[in-house]
Amino acid sequence: MDEFIKVTFDILSFSCIMVLVVSGLAIIASLMGIFNFAHGEFVLLGAYTVFVFRETGLPVWSGMLAAPFLVGAFGLLLEVTIIKRFYKAAIAAMLATYAIGLIIRETVRGLIGGKFWAIEAPIEGVFEIGESSFSIWRGIIIILTIIIMSGCYLFLTKTNYGLKIRGAMENPSLARACGISTNKLYAFTFAFGAALAGLAGALVVPLYSLFAELGLRFLVQGFLAVMLGGAGTFEGPVLGSAVIGAMVPGFQWLRVEIPFISYLLSPVFAEVFVFLTAIIIVKFRPQGLIKKGRI
Repeated sequence: MDEFIKVTFDILSFSCIMVLVVSGLAIIASLMGIFNFAHGEFVLLGAYTVFVFRETGLPVWSGMLAAPFLVGAFGLLLEVTIIKRFYKAAIAAMLATYAIGLIIRETVRGLIGGKFWAIEAPIEGVFEIGESSFSIWRGIIIILTIIIMSGCYLFLTKTNYGLKIRGAMENPSLARACGISTNKLYAFTFAFGAALAGLAGALVVPLYSLFAELGLRFLVQGFLAVMLGGAGTFEGPVLGSAVIGAMVPGFQWLRVEIPFISYLLSPVFAEVFVFLTAIIIVKFRPQGLIKKGRI
């Protein structure tokens, strides 16, 4: 039971990171009609920002505060200079973002020397509930994600600008006919999605260390979560993130609890099972777990 509680806590913390990554990815996909293949590298840039701040002698927490703003500003620069030129050609946009992601990833690889760099959490240690010990930093990630997602939901549902974003997501042509500047919405949304990914990278780097492929770990799972949950809703990607975030840690617990099953459920097979599950769900519910509609 103690092991089950610990794994459940780890699943929740990992799912929260996935929610931050996937929310920005899903909004970009829903509003602009493209999948941003550089989104994983925005996670990497968030982690790298923390690394740079630490190497210059600044506190790790200051890098975590700066990461979403710096990565968001970088995303805005990319949108107004490159991305906006490809909105009418979805395939070209995906190829362009893939190339951008590749450039970012290889640049960071050169800057960090192709090594793994351990980053300490701003608040270390554990807290205990009964006989179980839990990471304080993972608990902070869960709390911060709940606060941020609640703020995003209120912004999208209770503000005038959020109403414009939802209107543009449902019918861009009608939104433009009503005088809404979709170009400004696209720029803001792309920057906001990049900022969320940068924040996710900053929060997760103490758990996984900094390495060049850090963003790729979340990119594929992020796309699966968007497909599972369904683009065009706020709740869909969140639910998809929870499903994807629960699978692999769940397999790890299952292998611990039932030793003989370790021969059948290797880590590689667990990843394959995630893909198979996603394919099956998308096959029978191509619209996603939550049907597209008003946010």
